[in-house]
Amino acid sequence: MVSSDSPPPSRLERVLATVIASIIGLSIAAFIAIIMATWQGFQSDDFTSGVWPAVTFLPLVGLPSGFVLIIVLLVISTRRRSGGHGTS
Repeated sequence: MVSSDSPPPSRLERVLATVIASIIGLSIAAFIAIIMATWQGFQSDDFTSGVWPAVTFLPLVGLPSGFVLIIVLLVISTRRRSGGHGTS
């Protein structure tokens, strides 16, 4: 039987995972808000005033940055599990 003695996640990994979940969650919520507003009859001019410019911009920035942060978390986690290269 193989025992998995992987160390617990570090504080950096927990914080990074929370940031990733928040960014992607907000981006998906903004995307759904745009879909619902369009379904309710909003035209493209309606998205240029109020809070809508920020809502339409959030998925454009949030989803790619969330993807990059997932890659960063994967690299950090892999390096930690492989024995901590770079530490003397």
